[in-house]
Amino acid sequence: MRAIHIAILCFTLTSNALYKKGNAAGECGRTPIPSATASMTACLAAARNVRARVSPPCCSKVAALIKTAPRCLCAVLLSPLARQAGINPGIAITIAKRCSIKNRPIGKKCGRYTVP
Repeated sequence: MRAIHIAILCFTLTSNALYKKGNAAGECGRTPIPSATASMTACLAAARNVRARVSPPCCSKVAALIKTAPRCLCAVLLSPLARQAGINPGIAITIAKRCSIKNRPIGKKCGRYTVP
């Protein structure tokens, strides 16, 4: 009987640990990075060309990311999905400045890039 109680206790602890790990918040909170990257489609043109006009929806999305999860912006810009979409991280990192977002993390490193 004692062995059954120990087995149940071990199962419960293992299940709880796996549940917490599966629901852990990453750079983008509970949103997976590919989903956060896909939500940035309004920024595609501005992330590919430094002279492209940054759309208001893009500026809103970037401002919201900086406010709620600043590390998420780096994770999105450096993600494989962003690379597949043709996003240039060196250009994309300038979007916050081009949107005139005042509380952007100036001088912060994002991979090998520095936020202007």
